[in-house]
Amino acid sequence: MRAKLISLQVGLPRTVTRDGQEVTTGIYKMPIEKRIQLHWLNLEGDKQADLSVHGGQDKTVYVYPSEHYLFWKKELSNSDLPWGAFGENFTTAGLLEDTVCLGDRFTIGTAEAVVTQPRIPCFKLNLKFNNDIMAKRFLASRRTGFYLRVLREGEVGPGDEVVLTHHDENGVSISDALRIYLHDPDASELIHRALRVEYLSAAWREEFRQQI
Repeated sequence: MRAKLISLQVGLPRTVTRDGQEVTTGIYKMPIEKRIQLHWLNLEGDKQADLSVHGGQDKTVYVYPSEHYLFWKKELSNSDLPWGAFGENFTTAGLLEDTVCLGDRFTIGTAEAVVTQPRIPCFKLNLKFNNDIMAKRFLASRRTGFYLRVLREGEVGPGDEVVLTHHDENGVSISDALRIYLHDPDASELIHRALRVEYLSAAWREEFRQQI
């Protein structure tokens, strides 16, 4: 699997007004061109607004495939979608939901990270796109991207290769995990395999256990 980090985004929480209410969000990310440190809980210069649902060791980095941008440009009739438009830290090439598995480990620059879960969008994606059903459309597309947990801190930058160092033996792809989450009746066997993944996020482990 040959993959690459084509763009790197960070951002600090900001407060925006929607329907007369103030909302603090970290979804607004801006590309940076320099190399930065990837720490255990954050990229240098990046923070999440609501740590009860964002961030933490299981969701330190959000990864989104660049391949999906063409789809969204057509869906949204928007030719101006810059990298980072979906709030991702890493925009990648060569890492798709059908092939990336829970528990897969990658080196990026001098850091190492492991895949923990897909992304489930919240209302802040609606806010970002000024579209009340954007989060629903995003999930329905199954083009969600995924989160990484940091196993080794290090330096990362645009253009770095993303090298697979360990493919999880349970073989539960991000697409498979979404099937379980969405209660696909044919995904019952996948649940047991997913629960054997060492680095499955704590929240998704509990979600899957409740489905057994």
